[in-house]
Amino acid sequence: MARVGVEQSLSNISDALRQKGYDVVELRQEADAQGCDFCVISGIDSNVMGMQDVVTQGSVIEANGLSAEDILRQIDQKSGQIQ
Repeated sequence: MARVGVEQSLSNISDALRQKGYDVVELRQEADAQGCDFCVISGIDSNVMGMQDVVTQGSVIEANGLSAEDILRQIDQKSGQIQ
């Protein structure tokens, strides 16, 4: 099962992912994203300074405007686990 890093403020998404069997890691700092297949971020403060540093090779999903089901669907599709 994929390892998914989720921003602290998105607890409803963390809960939904855990129920589906994903290994969920809370993203508190950049180092927490290492080793994650996916990272789910709120998008509220993404790229405020216009700078980018790569901290993970996994896919980043911006949760702004998406439901937990939408995010689960994206992760399932990208990881090849469509059910």
